[in-house]
Amino acid sequence: MDPLSDVLRAVRLNGAFFYAVEATEPWSVRALPAKELQPRLLPDSEHLISYHVLTSGHCWGGIRGEEQVEMLPGDVLIFPHGDAHLMSYRPGFDADEVLDATPTRYPNIVRLGDGEPAATIVCGFLGCDERPFNPLLATLPRRMHVRGLGQGWIALFSTQVVDESRTDRAGADLVLTRLAELMFIEVLRRQLETLPAEQRGWLAGLRDPIIGRALGLLHQRPAHPWTLDALAREVASSRSKFVERFTWMVGEPPMQYLTKWRMQLAANQLAQGSDKVAAVAGAVGYESEAAFSRAFKKATGVSPAAWRSSRLTRGEASAAMP
Repeated sequence: MDPLSDVLRAVRLNGAFFYAVEATEPWSVRALPAKELQPRLLPDSEHLISYHVLTSGHCWGGIRGEEQVEMLPGDVLIFPHGDAHLMSYRPGFDADEVLDATPTRYPNIVRLGDGEPAATIVCGFLGCDERPFNPLLATLPRRMHVRGLGQGWIALFSTQVVDESRTDRAGADLVLTRLAELMFIEVLRRQLETLPAEQRGWLAGLRDPIIGRALGLLHQRPAHPWTLDALAREVASSRSKFVERFTWMVGEPPMQYLTKWRMQLAANQLAQGSDKVAAVAGAVGYESEAAFSRAFKKATGVSPAAWRSSRLTRGEASAAMP
């Protein structure tokens, strides 16, 4: 029972487009909001997560107009909600330079200044689905700063990105994509391990002995005809206390969460497979295709057939990009 892995699979986490920055002081660079870059970088994804890994030197980074944090070699800075942000050699320095992310098959080397680089940074994006339901994204802060992550096995990611940017080796795209995904998962694990005891949200719920088990059961058997009484028995809690704790921790009642999760699973199956709507409905716990279609339209605003058609069109457009 691993809800985190389930969610990452269901929301189709994928990485693409990398570039390495070599910066000479004084320097700064503005990063545009990820939603402005998504249509041309990862058109098959609904949402972009921006990240930076400092491989040498030092720098500062943060959401524009907010406090910046100092980064040391091996640090990772992630903006889960794709906020516009500023990276610079000292806090608050803004030279009005905008880094334009233009998609290429292999990573770029972006040089800021002409002298010896004082900082080298690996930058990139992760794409994922945002609709109909992404419980992880909603629980993450706008900025995640993890120290020393690039000093362990993740250091291979930083090294590989720079190496691949200078060569034209077969399989480069897939290698870098998988390494970026692993880096993000490791950040999430660090985040989970260091959450304060009073923290609320979906991620915090995973480590709660009662809510974590309930989430595991719902993810393990989403098509099961769950009831509140049955769930409460499984986690050895009274119904009232269980519902109260689940709602307080996750932000919504258990049955509402289950319905949303079923819709996400169904949306994924519709987008990636050719099963009939009735088969998809059965796979997520609906005996009636009509009942499923009503629930799906309520969650997404469109019918299952329309959802599948729009995703197929998006995938074809993405495949046609150079």
